[in-house]
Amino acid sequence: MTEVLVSGLINIETTLKVDAFPLTYEPVRYPFFGINSSVSGVGYNIAKALTLLGDDVLFLSLIGEDLAGDQVRKSLTADRIDDTMILSVMPNTAQSVIIYNNDGKRQIHTDLKDIQDRAYPAEKFDEALAQCSLAVLCNINYNRHLLERAKRAGVLLATDVHTISASDDTYNSDFMAAADILFLSDEALPCSPEEFARRLQDRYGTAVIVIGLGAAGALLAVKDDNFMARIPAVQTRPIVNTIGAGDALFSSFLHIFSENRNPYEAVQKAVVFASYKIGEAGAAKGFLSAPELDLLVTSIKENGG
Repeated sequence: MTEVLVSGLINIETTLKVDAFPLTYEPVRYPFFGINSSVSGVGYNIAKALTLLGDDVLFLSLIGEDLAGDQVRKSLTADRIDDTMILSVMPNTAQSVIIYNNDGKRQIHTDLKDIQDRAYPAEKFDEALAQCSLAVLCNINYNRHLLERAKRAGVLLATDVHTISASDDTYNSDFMAAADILFLSDEALPCSPEEFARRLQDRYGTAVIVIGLGAAGALLAVKDDNFMARIPAVQTRPIVNTIGAGDALFSSFLHIFSENRNPYEAVQKAVVFASYKIGEAGAAKGFLSAPELDLLVTSIKENGG
């Protein structure tokens, strides 16, 4: 079992199913069973997925002193995630609204409240870090001052910068510079994923880079042996909503890599894990356990996938 520090966002997520994009104006709609609310957020999704996969997770986050914050703690208990390091220091918990259609396309609206003006207490971070061999620091402001502390401790550091369009992206550059394992999406890249991965390696010397390619799978770049290749997607069940696919890819890769330091096996299995996850509407739903993932991977291999 790997001990993992995860520091990242928790929010209350509301999903709304629509017929198509762009939206057609209607004064009232009745999407029966098309509106759902749950606890989510990048940090929460990663912590939940890693816990289900069998890792021992220390989860750090900031939430509000409100009813939504109470809902967060109840969900953490239900998902067997320790809430000791979850601090209720904000007036309001962050929220998001995700609109999606039958094709799995989605539009995300995130209200972070005042979280970007805050910092997670360094002494509590150090206390948690001393117990872990892997630190997952999501690219939110309250983690920014913790990057150097993680590097000084010599702990393997992973981050996901999501959608960027420049290797020197102002908001994310310090996260990218610190990361041993770096994830991102291809959605806004100005060039091919291969070229962008080379730019990142040249600029930051990143050991392992994974670029999510959506329906096309993922690109893996490993600096030590100059490996770079695309891993095709698989379809394990019908797609409902692609929200959270990147978090699923990221967390499952980290679980496998932290066990065997094999990025090639990790990305192959992570693609399967993410494929299964998007058969659910919510970003924090649809995760497999480690035995379930192994069974699904074996089934795909046996059927020529």
